[in-house]
Amino acid sequence: MKEFKPLKQEKTIISLRMDVELLKKVDEISVKTNISRNELLVQCIEYALTNIKK
Repeated sequence: MKEFKPLKQEKTIISLRMDVELLKKVDEISVKTNISRNELLVQCIEYALTNIKK
């Protein structure tokens, strides 16, 4: 069995401007899925970048 080595991913703080109605939708989904707004946005961006047609 491989040895478990915890890794700390480097993160940074950014500022983001977003339409008020879009933010309301993000917050609704965040509450429904019980994850933070930040984590939801990160997952959405990761999904979009993985699935974007290049």
